[in-house]
Amino acid sequence: MAEQKISEIMETTMEKIKTMVDADTIIGEKIELDGVTIIPISKMSFGFASGASDIGGKGADGSKVFAGGGGAGATITPIGFLAVKNGDVKMVPVTPIYAPAAAAIEALPQAFEKIKALFKKEDKTQESVVE
Repeated sequence: MAEQKISEIMETTMEKIKTMVDADTIIGEKIELDGVTIIPISKMSFGFASGASDIGGKGADGSKVFAGGGGAGATITPIGFLAVKNGDVKMVPVTPIYAPAAAAIEALPQAFEKIKALFKKEDKTQESVVE
């Protein structure tokens, strides 16, 4: 009996985790800026715990008293941006600050400038090779 209830608690916890974990959470929606496609990338950590026991004694209906519970948690941290221009892909890392969502928003303009600079360097290198 207790094993069945523990199994039910773990099943419910895992279902809740499945609703939290989504590919769109880790790989964000693409952003198009000045011919460059920017894709936000995040890291997700999660964990769960479940436990239960027959406490002993008997309930009003004569069955054993059972107690149990479960829980889950998740953390999402932005780690960088993928930048794509003319089929060339670059990874631009983000140094996270205390509030991960604020870090991504704050880092976007800086990341965009870094991305533009990377592609400008390559364009100049290609021009000098062609000349």
